[in-house]
Order: sequence, then structure tokens, then C-alpha cells
Amino acid sequence: MSFLKKLLRKVTLPFWLKSLFELINSLLSNSCQNIYDLFDFRHSKLNLAYESSYIEAVTKSANSQPINIKAFNSNTQLEHDLNYSAALARDNEIFAKPLRVMMLGLRGFPDVQGGVEAHTEHLAPLLVNLGCDLEVVVRSPYQKVGIGKEWCGVKFTRIWAPKSKGLEAIIHTFLGVLYAAIKRPDILHIHAIGPALMTPLARLLGLKVVVTHHGPDYDRQKWGNFARNILLLGEWMGMRFSNGRIVISNVIRELVIRKHGMHSALIFNGVVMPNTDISEKYLEQFEIKKNKYILLVSRFVPEKRHLDLVNAFNLANLPGHKLVFVGSSDHPDAYVQSVKDAASTNPNIVLTGFQTGDTLRSLYAHAAMFVLPSSHEGLSISLLEALSYGLPVIASDIPANLELKLNPKCYFELGNTNELASLINMNIDQPTSVERRKTLRTWVNNQYNWRVIAEKTYSEYRNSI
Repeated sequence: MSFLKKLLRKVTLPFWLKSLFELINSLLSNSCQNIYDLFDFRHSKLNLAYESSYIEAVTKSANSQPINIKAFNSNTQLEHDLNYSAALARDNEIFAKPLRVMMLGLRGFPDVQGGVEAHTEHLAPLLVNLGCDLEVVVRSPYQKVGIGKEWCGVKFTRIWAPKSKGLEAIIHTFLGVLYAAIKRPDILHIHAIGPALMTPLARLLGLKVVVTHHGPDYDRQKWGNFARNILLLGEWMGMRFSNGRIVISNVIRELVIRKHGMHSALIFNGVVMPNTDISEKYLEQFEIKKNKYILLVSRFVPEKRHLDLVNAFNLANLPGHKLVFVGSSDHPDAYVQSVKDAASTNPNIVLTGFQTGDTLRSLYAHAAMFVLPSSHEGLSISLLEALSYGLPVIASDIPANLELKLNPKCYFELGNTNELASLINMNIDQPTSVERRKTLRTWVNNQYNWRVIAEKTYSEYRNSI
């Protein structure tokens, strides 16, 4: 029995998807003895007997400690995670022509709300500088027409997508994969596990695919059971059928090993070090004052737990201080309305909407602290940005936030609004010193530098060809 038929017996799939796979298997049966032959796993499958050694070794590598590569089985592909600079220099000598890369799975950029969008906005121009001929397929409802067809050397192709929470990503990615099959890039880089559902189709069409796992989106509160199952299937297909896998945190890397037994390159999110010398005048429009407000920058989605922060702010009872929410929702719903209703009961809660540019920089630079009470993260870019301004931060104790290894006093038990209120009061009573802020900025710059992230991503592209 073929690999595909065995797969279909083990995995519960929608009827239409099973029918599609059975049709594909039938069409390929005359040219392939087994559909497994089409997907070469030899350089991606981990020998799970060495799983613990692999995790220990890569963790040490991430902490810049020397390790002995020869001590581990070659099947673990540890070399894949080490010596990126050397690999990059080697590749630049071997490959004279630009590497043609196409990105897919995001709404668009610049200045489009979302973690994946912020990630690609910072990463893409640096990949161009490294020698990539980079084309990004964006969703027409979100990409501003005024941006044009090129930005900072990055080429844009606008493709229609329905502005629907449940359908836009999958429909747009399907159309994008068909477009990629025509353009034939050297690498198709798919972002997030929802769009990764189309990885097998891209492989069947002869494309080399790299998938970035930005987080287990099926854990987000906004999804129902059907959507969660589709996202789980997207993760399964993206991790098992791609030529290369990138994960943005140790938590996700270990998840991919445990659930799928596949190697992945650990490449963190990054941050651009900002100029903190920015005017306070941008705060006037929101009637807030320097060092007199608590900040959260995020989309308005349930897993960000805005209501927990509202409750904690009310419990903290801080005369003269305000709570500022920066962000909005792409798809207004009952949760968004609940946040607005809660804010309307306290005149010291300010909703600024989505902000960019100098206004956003000023909001970060002059805040008293940054709070992230969320129940789900990959590796929060807004949290890294807050640290890049030297802000004191408070975050929920979920694994993705704990991975930053901040002072234990920065964390509170998820959902415990009394503990969060106490931490807010403590930070107001004991402001962070200028020296401490400088130390935070230096640490973030060393650990989460976009230039290094771009080099590692480029190396992953080369390794996947």
C-alpha cells in the first residue's frame, strides 16, 4: 500500500482533501513507485534516538558555548544550526547569481499590523542586501497601493484574497503557490502553519519550500474546532513536506522534534535598535504624559488578554497614570467590543488604534512600563521592541515569554490579575534606572540582531536547494 494511503488511514481529513490526495496519488502512480519518493526526507528527518543530544547541543550553540559536533550522530544535521557566517561566505563564493526567493503567507508590509508582517518587514530588505532577488506575494486588501511594486529593493506582487478571518490565508496561499509554479523561484518561503497547508502542493509542482513556524496558531482562542484541525494539519504538512524548516523559539523547535521528528533551524525574531531621543509631542493627541502610562502594543485578539490588564489596572488604582492600548483588529468581533466596553468604564484607559512611525516610537520611548498578559505567543516582537527601548516589562509566564529569561520579577501567573496588579504597583514605586535601561538595550541588540537573523535565513535557503 502506498505511503499516501497509509497516511490517509491514520489522519482524519475533510472528505474533499482526502479526495484531492487520492486523485494526486492516482495521477502519480505511473511515474512514481511511491509518493514518498517525491519528497526527499533524507536530510531533514531526525534520528529520534539522538533527540536529547540534539536539543542540548543546539541550546548550547544558541548560548554561544563551544560544543563538539563530532559527539553527535550526523543524522541530526547539527552543522545546519552552526557556523552560519562560514556557510554564508562559502555560498557567496559558489553561487554567483542572485538567489531568487518568493515569500508567501503574510498580509503585506510595510506598516501592516501583525507579528509575521513585522518579522518580514525587517527581514526582507536585509535578504536583498545579502544578494536575494526577493519577491513577496501580498494580499491586496491589506497592501497599500501607494507602496508601489517595490520597496527597499523588495518586489511586491498583489494577489486578491477575501477579507475573511477563516478563508483569506488559505485561499491567498493557494493562489500564491500557483503563481510561484509559473515564476519558478529558487526558494518559496511560506510563513506560518496555516499557509503551510499548501506545502505538499508546492512540492508536487516542483518547488523548493522553506516554512517558518511562527507558533502553534491552533492554540489561539479565536479559532473553533474545525479551524484548529486545519491549522494542525497545516503544521503537519509544513513540517514534514518542506525542504527546510525555520522556528523562532526553542519552545517551537522542541515541539517540532516531539510531534514530527524533524530537524529545524532555530532563528529567533529580531528587533531594530531605535533612537530613544524622540519628542513627547506625539503623546499630546492621546492626552497622556511621559512616564505616566502603562503600554500594551498588540492586535485586538483574545489571546492577548486585554481584559486581564484592564482588571489589573483597575485593581492597582494608580492616580495620575493611564493604561494605553495600541493596536486594532483586522476583523472586529465580540472580543473587540468587549475591550471597548471595558475601556469606556474608566476614563484613564486610552485606545489609540493602530500606530506606526514616530507616533509609535514616542509611545514606546516615554512609557512607564510595557505589559504583555497574553496566553499565546511565538516570540513576541512587541515585547522585544519594548526591551529595545529599555522599558521595564511585565509578561505572563507562558513558555514563549519565559524563554527570554528575564528577571523572575518580570513574570506573573497567566490570568492572575491580583499578582499582575502588584507587579504594576511595584514597578511604579521602583522606577528602572537609566543604567538598567542601557543594559537592557545592549542585551537585546546582542541577542536579537536582524542582520544575524537575515544571514541565518539566507544560509537556510542555500541548504534547502
